[in-house]
Amino acid sequence: MKVLIPLALILLGAHVGQAQNFKGNQKDIDQILENTRKFSAYVMASDYDGIASSYTKEAKIFPNNALILEGNDIIQYWTLPEGGHIPYHKITQSEITVEKDTAYDYGYYQGQTKHKDGSLSNWKGKYVIVWKKIEGEWKMYLDIWNNVKEKRS
Repeated sequence: MKVLIPLALILLGAHVGQAQNFKGNQKDIDQILENTRKFSAYVMASDYDGIASSYTKEAKIFPNNALILEGNDIIQYWTLPEGGHIPYHKITQSEITVEKDTAYDYGYYQGQTKHKDGSLSNWKGKYVIVWKKIEGEWKMYLDIWNNVKEKRS
């Protein structure tokens, strides 16, 4: 038992260390982290103007099992059917790298959808975002994600 506890702590520490691999100007990294938190808040509030403002005008999204979307199709994608709600949405960066006016981050997302009939569905996956700094503000330019499934024993 004594051997298992240190091993578990080492494995946990390796995972946590990977989750905080940030390179570049700290002010830019902080703004990307804040914009990510705001994006999740916009999704949970069904704030479609906030979601739209998170992307550049030329942005493209690459949803799981779908074609590349741009322009008004991005907001149509994020618009929920009547009676639907996303009560939980979280993005956890594994890495952020900033180089001049371009940055990328990747990691994991998770969330929950409450459907019109009251049922809940949970989802999670991995993502990559390419950011562009537009007039001093970091915005998402390319946003790609796909689901991951639970490991089966």
